[in-house]
Amino acid sequence: MPRPREFDEQSVLNAARDQFWTTGFAGTSMDAIAAATGLGKGSLYGAFGGKRELFHRVFDEHCTAAIDSANHRLGGDDEQAFARLTTYLLDHATACAEPGHRGCLLAKGTAELSEHDEVVSARSRKTFEGLHRTITADLEACQRNGDIDPAADARQLAGLLLTVHRGIEALGKAGIDESTLRSITETALAHLPRPPR
Repeated sequence: MPRPREFDEQSVLNAARDQFWTTGFAGTSMDAIAAATGLGKGSLYGAFGGKRELFHRVFDEHCTAAIDSANHRLGGDDEQAFARLTTYLLDHATACAEPGHRGCLLAKGTAELSEHDEVVSARSRKTFEGLHRTITADLEACQRNGDIDPAADARQLAGLLLTVHRGIEALGKAGIDESTLRSITETALAHLPRPPR
């Protein structure tokens, strides 16, 4: 009969995630993960498999959390849909400009591994598709409320906003200041098609 695990699995996964987030997949050794989690390498291998399997696990959890957060922040009644969208995008711009901002694990993992790791590539694609659906749903609520032209293609507009959202992440990592990031976001929002008068 196997012995019960004597550690909190979620705490270990969180510590491993933070290590990958800080040093990337290639820059993270199992020794570093062992030090970060307080577990021996044998325990890590036994519980989670190798480094790649552990990364897949934390990457999947992070992607799920990103979708859940977007759904929570953008879901609600039609009357507040445009305000929610504005707050969601501007908060992201502000966060991306904060000193020491680590960037997004989704963006980092995708950039580093998707070309050679089908698990990461497929999970990234699924996550971006989920974010696209969530933004589309919010824009459709904006259309029903009369904030966005009902004749506009909400899916195409969502694709544009998702691209701005992800681009802001890259610009923030490059050190672009908060006022510029917010100005870019505000410009994108201002150019959404309004209902004809």
